[in-house]
Amino acid sequence: MGNASSYDIEEVQSHCHYLFGQQEIVSLYRRFRQLDRNAKGFISADEFLSVPEFAMNPLSQRLLKMVEGLNFKDFVAFLSAFSARASVRQKVEFIFRVYDTDCNGKVSFNDVMEVLGDLSGSFMSYEHREQVLGQVLRESGYTRNSYLTLEDFVKVFGDSELKMEVEVAED
Repeated sequence: MGNASSYDIEEVQSHCHYLFGQQEIVSLYRRFRQLDRNAKGFISADEFLSVPEFAMNPLSQRLLKMVEGLNFKDFVAFLSAFSARASVRQKVEFIFRVYDTDCNGKVSFNDVMEVLGDLSGSFMSYEHREQVLGQVLRESGYTRNSYLTLEDFVKVFGDSELKMEVEVAED
């Protein structure tokens, strides 16, 4: 993938379910090459953390587990959840993967507690997070021992207008 003509744009578009146009793919490739400072063909954790918006995200460490070592096609597929063309379901699937900390296809009480901890930091004690989450689960008909599936996330977020978009500058 040395230059814009050395990879198959159609193949990359197919890999990301056509959520980015051809010019967006070219722009993303330029950005990928900028991030891949050592020209290894994939992006390391340090290279991702060089993006200020990413480094400042309270979920950056969790996201790093999802993105470290991505090649260009997988980088575009990762970003596709942030495309304006992505469906609510595609965005919810991404959110679910963030919460599914052990990648077992279900989200436990502890998984949610970890994410809440990342989001709230020292502003909310563990005990307070535990109390709030327990109350929310009880009001929703779940217990501390329940597991949430992707379909549960779809039910919760399915009618939402999720604003998870990244603008890709078309050079």
